[in-house]
Amino acid sequence: MKRLATAVGLLGLLLTCRETGARTLEEILKEKGVITEADFKEATAARPMAYQLGKGFTFTSPDNRFQLSLGGRGQFQYQYLDKDDVNGPAQDTSGGRIRRFKVFMGGYAFTRDLTYRLQVDLAKSGTAQMMEEASVAYRFVDEARLQAGQFKIPFARQELTSDGALQFVDRANAVDVFKPSYDIGAMAFGKAAGGKLAYNAGLFNGTGQGGTRTTNSGAWAARIVANPFGEMAYSEADLADTPSPLLSLGAGYFANTLKRNGNATFLDTTSSTPPYAGSNGWLGKAAANTAVFDNTERVDVDSYGFDAAFKWRGLSVQGEYFGGKAEGQSNGRSVHARGYYAQAGYFLLPKRLEVAGRYSGVDPNRDRPRDLQIEVAGAVSYYFEGHNLKVQGDYTNIHIQRAAGLQATDDKQLRVQAQVAF
Repeated sequence: MKRLATAVGLLGLLLTCRETGARTLEEILKEKGVITEADFKEATAARPMAYQLGKGFTFTSPDNRFQLSLGGRGQFQYQYLDKDDVNGPAQDTSGGRIRRFKVFMGGYAFTRDLTYRLQVDLAKSGTAQMMEEASVAYRFVDEARLQAGQFKIPFARQELTSDGALQFVDRANAVDVFKPSYDIGAMAFGKAAGGKLAYNAGLFNGTGQGGTRTTNSGAWAARIVANPFGEMAYSEADLADTPSPLLSLGAGYFANTLKRNGNATFLDTTSSTPPYAGSNGWLGKAAANTAVFDNTERVDVDSYGFDAAFKWRGLSVQGEYFGGKAEGQSNGRSVHARGYYAQAGYFLLPKRLEVAGRYSGVDPNRDRPRDLQIEVAGAVSYYFEGHNLKVQGDYTNIHIQRAAGLQATDDKQLRVQAQVAF
């Protein structure tokens, strides 16, 4: 009872603090048309320190040549997993955890065109995994920018969407098994026609977060996005209650070369493995996939994806399709995989209460039977201050096909998560 009372008290404190994101006088005057955009920038640029909910504290030098923002967000989650014991006794699990606790800093130096960003996740163990992003970028014009350091490879819309701006407690399983995620590299990117067209193209180590190469192989990726009705931000749920329809269509491609090791894993790095080639990825998860290739054989990996998103008056719809191929350079044998998801949400109370549903599937080897994993989920979210202060809950049925002689299992997963950004 004491723990319950403490939890209720903390939740109450959070709710009473939700008005801390109140607008400044300059923002109110700009919204009412009393001052122009130029006046707003001039008035706010003069402040040496400012605070904006979700973006943190911002410090600006007197000459406006340097700026630094400090902020973060925490995700506190409870999960209950009811394991299906159809093939024998299974151990259910229940407990809370700090899903993520991220701290970031970013800004510009010498000129507003030279920007930087650093982000760490204190909930992860190990320096290599804690350090997520450390990059610098330079803007020549909106259509041409360069970025270098460690950041997300431009592949998979939902992966490129911040985990703090999701419609469900977490991403779809199809995204988790196909994403390359963070890597070290350099990328050109930009947007044109007021954001109606955007592109990314870059070269990367291809070794995953914090990893360096042990061979002379490398990876590259490209992505193009069309927003015919205007730019759409990478943020799920129609929190803006968009008055006019918005549509975004994207396509991406990613290529890499890995090496199969003697312990039947894919590793071509000193300290990490790309997510799609690890124990939870489409390539590395199934032992049958790793057995296709010879020991120490180099394996060419190609992945592609298509995505679409739509928002209008509280309704949001989003989906992606992924395809993957891994082919051995020596024996010529290959593995083909696919994954997909579709999700939709609608605000029952505009900008506050949302319900959502999602269907997601993964086939890690299309040439092998009985290896599908299907997830069907429903979610309810309440947004106190947009994504900055919200409580989400989702319930998922996880259907996993099993090898011959075993029945498919249906695990039930319940998650509740509170997010606070500062």
